[in-house]
Amino acid sequence: MAGFKFSVGPWNVHEGADAFGPEVRSPIPLEEKLEKFSKIGFSAVQFHDDDAVPDINRLGDEEIKESAAQIKKMLEKYGMSAEFVAPRLWMDPHTIDGGFTSNSKEDREFALWRAYRTIDIANVLGCDKIVLWLAREGTLCFEAKDPVESANRLKEAINSMLDYDSNIKILIEPKPNEPIDRSFCPTMGHVMGIASATMDPSRVGGLLESAHAVLAGLDPAYEMAFALSFGKLWGVHLNDQNGLRYDQDKAFGSENLRQAFNQIKVLVENGYGKSGEYIGLDVKAMRTQKQEDCYRHLSNSIEVARMLEEKVKKFDYDFQKECIEERNYEKLEMYVMELLLKG
Repeated sequence: MAGFKFSVGPWNVHEGADAFGPEVRSPIPLEEKLEKFSKIGFSAVQFHDDDAVPDINRLGDEEIKESAAQIKKMLEKYGMSAEFVAPRLWMDPHTIDGGFTSNSKEDREFALWRAYRTIDIANVLGCDKIVLWLAREGTLCFEAKDPVESANRLKEAINSMLDYDSNIKILIEPKPNEPIDRSFCPTMGHVMGIASATMDPSRVGGLLESAHAVLAGLDPAYEMAFALSFGKLWGVHLNDQNGLRYDQDKAFGSENLRQAFNQIKVLVENGYGKSGEYIGLDVKAMRTQKQEDCYRHLSNSIEVARMLEEKVKKFDYDFQKECIEERNYEKLEMYVMELLLKG
């Protein structure tokens, strides 16, 4: 088995609160999560800046680095690495109207301050990837922001980050909506466009989350393939999604097994992981799940990904070629269904 390496974020084991109800599980200390992640089979951890440094807004620059160093030691204790660090720009009073595209100059400056500190944290943790999930970089009311100026502000912010550190890579994670109605960077195509207009396109790429593609009415495997064609698929977040609803972050493959197979197939066929990329998960436990079994969605998702990787290895490419030459796609479709259902 070639074997992908897997990563996970601390937020994937959460307390179960949602917009319509309170927490249903107790918080779990970060170190306890890391120990469990290691046992499940994860090699790396995804961090927001305040996952690594909870009091980031109240600390000075050197204090932030000292706090991050403690997390580095914790990762080393369990034989794990940091995959990336992302500035959490959607949970702060300064970012009610967005971060990089806020109408407030002061708030835009705050967003950049957090981005710079995120880069500092990444350097301490030993990773060079910064993820931008542009959660509130859009509008609730179309006329609230100039969309052309906002796209330019995004590019300017990314240029500032690239200029701050010449070694980092920036991964933009697109999402079409929620928590805002309209995103300025909703799809992987938009990511490629923004990347091409930055001061160093070679250091700006994408991270594709399955559910975000579904929410845009797109096929996650095709979005991955599009980024792969540019050599810019530097991260994935595998999960599943039941239609065009809120971002559900269901266990990978739990809603659409064929779609999940296609994602693993395009990753395997294009050598994803050979340059050190991780298969990241962004899956949430069902709200009904009890405390004592609140990691099951993670182990289930890894197991499904591994089983589908084995299915890809069994795929008969000669038969595929035969079907294509005959233009008999019904035969090819049935072959895939039998592969998935019969083995």
